[in-house]
Amino acid sequence: MFDCAPPLCPTPLMQSAAFEAALRACGQRPMRLSCGTLMLRRKVAGLPVAMLPRATLSDPALTLSLAREITRAPLLMSPARPNDLSEQGALPLVSPARQALLALQPDNAAMRAKLHQKWRNRLKHGEKAGLKVRHHPLPWRSDHWLLQADTAQQRARGYSNWPVPLTLGFAATTPRAAILFEAFQGADPVAALLILRHGTTATYHIGHTTTAGRAASAHTLLMWTAMCWCAGHGHQWLDLGLVETQRNAGLARFKLGTGADVVPLGGTWVHWPPLRPLRRLTWLDRKAMIP
Repeated sequence: MFDCAPPLCPTPLMQSAAFEAALRACGQRPMRLSCGTLMLRRKVAGLPVAMLPRATLSDPALTLSLAREITRAPLLMSPARPNDLSEQGALPLVSPARQALLALQPDNAAMRAKLHQKWRNRLKHGEKAGLKVRHHPLPWRSDHWLLQADTAQQRARGYSNWPVPLTLGFAATTPRAAILFEAFQGADPVAALLILRHGTTATYHIGHTTTAGRAASAHTLLMWTAMCWCAGHGHQWLDLGLVETQRNAGLARFKLGTGADVVPLGGTWVHWPPLRPLRRLTWLDRKAMIP
């Protein structure tokens, strides 16, 4: 289903022109290789590294050659799909995660028919809860309630997302690329989710629901509204992010209830000539990189 040619394939958020513009707005200096792949540069424990996040890597040898013309630093490659990079001298570092990817349809009735039954029941509940739903571009304000709630939730649950300036940079540099969906009970916001748009794909970026919002199935209603809106605005895919059934089973069920498919990412590989003597020690790790 996903071995297809552009523009039908999902567009990885971290390889998009909108993401590149957001990075530059935050003072970073990503580089676009001549093959089209975006390369980032960071420091990890004080050591300069280069990164190819969610890269398509249709020609790994060419991409690696172009990257090596620019940097000799350790190169972290995270293919958008499983790809055996050991032939290029890369070593496996992190095994592949799984992504929930929803194929959108312009026919809302057909898309609704693919919802899981419990998800569809919650949607019906949300539609009858008397919520007011609206959508609009994300305001360029770091004090917006959704951004503050997401930051607090990250601290409480011990995970990290994009920094707020990067999210605001995404909204500021590409018009209507960050669309906010909100649900209200009266004048009070009870749920919100933020969708980032990039090419044929939209990405579910962050979301938050209050206790009152959960009781009214507000997040389900907002997700359905976003699905229909994205399909109606020419997007073919909705990237719902990682599926972590052990760490966050409830969120995984919510994502998969939309009818999304679970697809493997490519893990993370490191290419750095000083590590070549270790290649023979990574055979088992290499097997884990190709599901």
